[in-house]
Amino acid sequence: MNKAKSIIYALLAAVFYAVSVPFSKILIKNVGPTSMAALLYLGAGIGIGILALFNKRDREKSQKLSRKDLPYVIGMIVLDIAAPIFLMLGISYGSSANASLLGNFEIVATSVIALVIFKEAISKRLWAAIFLITLSSILLSFEGIGSFQLSYGSLFVLLATVCWGFENNCTREISTKNTYDIVMLKGIFSGLGSLVIALIKEEFLPEYRYIAGALLLGFVAYGLSIFLYVRAQNTLGAAKTSAYYAVAPFVGSFLSFVFLNEHLSRMYLIALIVMIAGASLVVADTLIRHHAHLHQHTFVHTHDGSTHTHTIEHSHDHSHYVTDDKHGHHHSKEELEKTMMSK
Repeated sequence: MNKAKSIIYALLAAVFYAVSVPFSKILIKNVGPTSMAALLYLGAGIGIGILALFNKRDREKSQKLSRKDLPYVIGMIVLDIAAPIFLMLGISYGSSANASLLGNFEIVATSVIALVIFKEAISKRLWAAIFLITLSSILLSFEGIGSFQLSYGSLFVLLATVCWGFENNCTREISTKNTYDIVMLKGIFSGLGSLVIALIKEEFLPEYRYIAGALLLGFVAYGLSIFLYVRAQNTLGAAKTSAYYAVAPFVGSFLSFVFLNEHLSRMYLIALIVMIAGASLVVADTLIRHHAHLHQHTFVHTHDGSTHTHTIEHSHDHSHYVTDDKHGHHHSKEELEKTMMSK
């Protein structure tokens, strides 16, 4: 899949997830928070499972998950169950505003884990983009100095972001495999895990109409979102996909403004400008790559009545735009003469 298509998939994944923001606020009045998480995940798994029945040809083209993928599958599911628990503990020991601020560090956690543990290449341009995107998310959720307090609750929220960072990278490791299977496993087992926790907490079960609404929302906001996210990860990697996905809070805030008449502050516009700057850097980093190439140039010349052939090798860094199947670059006459002089 080409990079432009992957960028669209990553952004659409963010938009689908953002749909959950206003509609979850409506449903949460009648559904417990843990039950809500369970139903959203189950809706994702069931919905994508139904889609898979109508897309057998697409499903058969992809590689199936194998036994060696099992650690990543288990990690993905366990981390998806653990992260919301840590987040809820963080909110219970601290404030929701504080949790929102610290939750923005998921992209940083994803990128650092991708670099240190999974050896994913992250350029200086991408680090700059990650900084701007994280800053924009903090600005969006900032509610004054008093909203930021380091406490036990903060540690739990940071643990949640680390869990999601590892989960994003586990998913990246199996993203070349069948996407339908990944989303079904993720949705159904993470949903069942959250449901067990809800039952242990003796959380009330909602009415059937709210269950149906949460399952449908889960299919759109989680199922389609995760499906597109995994497809994007296969090409872009964990760090870049996470960066594109960070537009979700901005879309969510805008949808809340449209559907719930929530106010958009001046800070939203400032944060949006910073986000656009960061996103532009990610797009540039996706389409422009820096490579060091070894080039050979052969020169034939005649002197003293005999012909001589020289082969000159040199290597240098240069940038070029990458398309699906080919790329081009050029070397100036001065560059070749400089290389010849150095030999």
